[in-house]
Amino acid sequence: MVSIALEVTFSFVAWLFLYACFCYRNKHRSYEWSCRLVTLLHGVIVTGLSGYVALLDGPWPLTHAGSPNTSLQIHVLSLTLGYFIFDLGWCLYFQTEGDLMLFHHTLSICGMIMVLGLGKSATEVNAVVFVSEITNPLLQTRWFLREMGCYHTHLGEVVDFFFVFLFLVLRIGGGAFIMYAMVTSPDSSWLLKAGGLAMYTVSLGFMVEICHFVRRKILKKYGSWTNLRSMNAPVKTNGHLTAHKRVVDGNPLRYGPGY
Repeated sequence: MVSIALEVTFSFVAWLFLYACFCYRNKHRSYEWSCRLVTLLHGVIVTGLSGYVALLDGPWPLTHAGSPNTSLQIHVLSLTLGYFIFDLGWCLYFQTEGDLMLFHHTLSICGMIMVLGLGKSATEVNAVVFVSEITNPLLQTRWFLREMGCYHTHLGEVVDFFFVFLFLVLRIGGGAFIMYAMVTSPDSSWLLKAGGLAMYTVSLGFMVEICHFVRRKILKKYGSWTNLRSMNAPVKTNGHLTAHKRVVDGNPLRYGPGY
């Protein structure tokens, strides 16, 4: 247990040091820019590691919930736990996040501490980390695109699509299977089961926010499309159809999205 505590401490110091390096490197940027760089890097690394553990190294989380922790699972959760402690401290200090995100981080930290302390159930918790973190790089990429003025591009549309798709399929759909395996397993702790259900409820809260975002985006695109269609539609003048056009210096210009 002492070795695990040291590993988590080293992970926390490493993420904090990386954040300090980003701040020094990007002095002209905000502190949030550097923090999100750390978050992006953590998301990429942990998604790959947790995905390897859940899908290849095993054991399979849907059939072995509550099984003893493996050494690789311990390393991945220690790395993630150190990051979440760093990020929760950053969010509390700068007061950038709402209650839902702070509750999410608190549940994540408590769940990982419990699993590392009990010595079992890292299998299903690691799988939860995988389905939760896989959308994080896309979320951070979306933020960076917005900061750089590149969000309203085809790249921004692709990032939004895959973020929503992976969130609904893996975090909500896959998360439901993991929660079922955890709740029905006789080997999982009842406290961990309650925490898992609370974490899934938080994910549902995030899903509601995402659905509102998708609805606003669809309505905005539909409004733009109908406005463009109405501007390009022919109108009647003295019984004849004439196309809408605008004349600048004697040259007709067609209305379009870029105008």
